Amino acid sequence: MAAGGFVRMPGGSVVVALSLPAPLPVSGQGEQRVRVLVHAKNRARALTRLRNLGLRAVYLRGNAAPPTPDEVTAVLHHPDGLIWRAAAPSAGDVAVSRPPELWRPIRALLA
Repeated sequence: MAAGGFVRMPGGSVVVALSLPAPLPVSGQGEQRVRVLVHAKNRARALTRLRNLGLRAVYLRGNAAPPTPDEVTAVLHHPDGLIWRAAAPSAGDVAVSRPPELWRPIRALLA
């Protein structure tokens, strides 16, 4: 299931953030997740944008993981308004700490 949330902007639009399973997980590293950010007029349109790209089973239930201010800034400054990067490891993971990846356009994830 997708963990995520949204934030309403002063102009009435929303930024939706979802953590989804990576489409092509790397073997040996368990389940990898990606954080997807969408800027749209409302939540329904944000989810429709993802569904139109082939992510059919994407739903937003609740607001458990809303986008951070840095994520909002990143998606607002991107021309497509639809970006992703590998999700940060959860607190239970004993991974080596590394700097977060750069945001990428959604075309790079689905190609």
